[in-house]
Amino acid sequence: MNKSIDRGILSTEQQNVRSMDLDTRSVSEVLQVINEEDKIVAEAVGRLLPEIRKVVRMTVESIKNSGRIFYIGAGTSGRLGVLDAAECPPTFSAPPEMFNGIIAGGEDALRRSIEGAEDIPENAVADLNNAGIKKGDIIIGIASSSTTQYVIRALEYGKEIGCKTVFLICNPSPLIPIEVDVLIAIDVGQEVITGSTRMKSGTATKMVLNMISTATMVQLGKVYGNLMVDLKAVNEKLVDRGTRIIMKLTSIDRESAKKLLFQANKEVKTAVVMCLKNCDFNRAKEILAEHNGFLRPVIENLEEHSCAN
Repeated sequence: MNKSIDRGILSTEQQNVRSMDLDTRSVSEVLQVINEEDKIVAEAVGRLLPEIRKVVRMTVESIKNSGRIFYIGAGTSGRLGVLDAAECPPTFSAPPEMFNGIIAGGEDALRRSIEGAEDIPENAVADLNNAGIKKGDIIIGIASSSTTQYVIRALEYGKEIGCKTVFLICNPSPLIPIEVDVLIAIDVGQEVITGSTRMKSGTATKMVLNMISTATMVQLGKVYGNLMVDLKAVNEKLVDRGTRIIMKLTSIDRESAKKLLFQANKEVKTAVVMCLKNCDFNRAKEILAEHNGFLRPVIENLEEHSCAN
């Protein structure tokens, strides 16, 4: 990479005319400026729904073929990728290896800045290999500026070994040409604090990653309606939520629903099937497997199984 590249032409590195006197404003006025700028983000993301849809189709296909999804980035971008990946298992009972977050500098970089980590491209290859990257996986490189050497090398390496690649940036176009399957270039405009991409760019990045992982999970049968039926009840809050979901879908009382949840190894979807089909845990799992994990066809076709009420 040409290290003398002029990053000053990036939209996110230019001054925002609406915040140039920020240091002279009251706290209320500063907050108002930030809020008004944040409103721009959702519209910018909305203009890229076709590209995001392409990514979701890729992730679903990859997962169905035993592939995995890798977010990779540096700094704020890397932290957001790790965050989104980490939230998939408890929210959707997704295997922890399904969505993976890799950040330049490793785990230490999650809590503090590791200066220079993003400028060592060869580390991206090592990190991906250590994570078990293989042909058929998907690499989603995240770099607001589009110039992060660590991320660019990760995407190049992904292409070399037969992975699908996605480049998520927060500028109108990448400064450095790179071949990827999908480019998501969110034009968030200038940051409130010049160059502080933890702000609007970070918000836009989190929105897109949430969209990708959530839509993927919906397509994999992890959601019924808008209910989190595949959550993992790993704490008191989620046990309560799981109990309420069972109550809603079966019309049984709270005590019975909670008891059933524990009988189903805290698997909400399995508990619902056990109740509606009047069957044991193993048979409920078989029924779900027959419908590829989707709850809706089970509920809509109660008469199909011998263990139905």
